[in-house]
Amino acid sequence: MPNVFILNGHQKYPFSAGRLNATLAEKADKFFTGNGYSVKTTTMEDDYAVQEEIEKFKWADIVFFQTPINWMGVSWSFKKYIDEVFSMGMMGELSDGDGRSKETPKQNYGLGGKLKGNYMLSVTANAPREAFNDPGEAFFAGISEDELLRPMHLNFKWFGLQPLPTFMAYDVMKNPEIANDFIRFEQHLSTHFSTQ
Repeated sequence: MPNVFILNGHQKYPFSAGRLNATLAEKADKFFTGNGYSVKTTTMEDDYAVQEEIEKFKWADIVFFQTPINWMGVSWSFKKYIDEVFSMGMMGELSDGDGRSKETPKQNYGLGGKLKGNYMLSVTANAPREAFNDPGEAFFAGISEDELLRPMHLNFKWFGLQPLPTFMAYDVMKNPEIANDFIRFEQHLSTHFSTQ
């Protein structure tokens, strides 16, 4: 079975201790290990060694990234991780710089990735499902969940990873449906990953 690297990108805040993201990351770990996958994990808010993180990416066939949406993007812990781990990996172990060459300096930007595998985003959001994909909703103005998450998708594409469908738990602070989210999460994993 494939190797899975699970990343928990939650950042603790006074209004959000990160229990839901931690639980989803634990459920993913249990799902994968229970189905014979080899699993390594990192909680971005904890201490980590940059080179060990790079080795985890090289080892993994699947990267599973659990994160909240913070201010329409990633948490500070993930941004710090990008600056430390991704920037070091870009220097040759995970990608050949930005993919361009001296011969064609205007082409192939972002296509120097060395990894072969897939990634999946699993996201918690305060926004309701109805806020997306509806031009009548003024804030997002019709964009999809994955359009909002585009910078995260591009981060993983940079290293050559291919996307699997995104999971999102909606409205987790004002109108949570956590029990149903857990059911949908298990179904999502079962749909996109082979089980024993």
